[in-house]
Amino acid sequence: MTDASDSGTDLGHPAEAILDRDGLDALVGVLRRRGRTVIGPTLRDGAIVLDELDSADALPFGWGVELEAGQYRVRRREDGAAFAHSAGPQSWKSFLHPERVRQWTADRDPGGGVTAREETRRKVSYAFLGVRPCDLRAIRILDRVMSGGQYPDPVYLSRRTGAFLIAVECTEPGATCFCVSMGSGPAVDAGYDLALTEVVDDAGHRFWCRSGSEEGAAVLAELPRRGADDPTRTAAAEAVSAAADRMGRSMPPVDLRTLMRDSLEAERWDDVTARCLSCGNCTMVCPTCFCTTTEDVTDLTGDHAERWRRWDSCYDLDFSLLHGGPVRASARSRYRQWLTHKLGTWHDQFDSSGCVGCGRCIVWCPTGIDLTEEAHALHQEATRREGAP
Repeated sequence: MTDASDSGTDLGHPAEAILDRDGLDALVGVLRRRGRTVIGPTLRDGAIVLDELDSADALPFGWGVELEAGQYRVRRREDGAAFAHSAGPQSWKSFLHPERVRQWTADRDPGGGVTAREETRRKVSYAFLGVRPCDLRAIRILDRVMSGGQYPDPVYLSRRTGAFLIAVECTEPGATCFCVSMGSGPAVDAGYDLALTEVVDDAGHRFWCRSGSEEGAAVLAELPRRGADDPTRTAAAEAVSAAADRMGRSMPPVDLRTLMRDSLEAERWDDVTARCLSCGNCTMVCPTCFCTTTEDVTDLTGDHAERWRRWDSCYDLDFSLLHGGPVRASARSRYRQWLTHKLGTWHDQFDSSGCVGCGRCIVWCPTGIDLTEEAHALHQEATRREGAP
């Protein structure tokens, strides 16, 4: 299938090409032979989840999703597309910033002394297949948070360094997607090794593939492929452009940072927190929430102890616990903290918004709270307040 007309990079490797389903399967094989653990979407237990892939056959060909606030359902598709589904319950954060990490162990010696051992980190070389544009942005945000400061996180660095990213442009947004509002999709711009755009039309099922790094170009050179053609490029661009016009949600067209800053005493907080369960689901599924806590555990004998780091949530009453009690004791203050940080004060810390518009927090909220609806309501309340005599 290789065509000599493939365009090349300085290395003589193709910068773009067209892959078919065999090419996609070859991609997984090449990455595994290079020692990569390939992670991608697959159908399991009634959801499209991220898991290790042995071959491209495990991808969810012919499956899509139906999303709404507090609702998620997979559905059959007629076109056999592999990536025509929206963000699932997991994000790549689960692999780069795991939910639980053991930090050290300690054992009491027979003589009464204690020996402590720092946890040995297993070397892993990931390849992420099917990274959505919103999730690609989320990884870049996590890079800034977890490795961009004075004290980079060693666990994150050990998993993120050298990870091979295969982005997939979005052609099928969900009803809860709003990446256009956050400037994070549906097209990809940078930060990938390979980028795919899936095209299914009368000319067949194929993937327009572009390299974004030297390693990406080298991998592409090993795959069965044919030269990129204008009809496929055009069909891919049109599909992505159409997706931008079909977003299920949007943010108000205002400076969200200013809106959050000026809405701290808004009445709307009472309305939303009357529905909020403070369960923390939104923080668990969010691809950029990063907070953790530590817990120490011992066995029944008291001779063995371990320290674990685990995800924490600002909805937890103990999250802001100080001597005398929690700083944010009410559900109102905890929801307000989450939303104003995500959309507002995140800029002060990390020079960007903490939201990428994936919509996971909307889908996986048990009561269907929609942060885009809340942002619109805060904007409307601010407009009324400004117009009041």
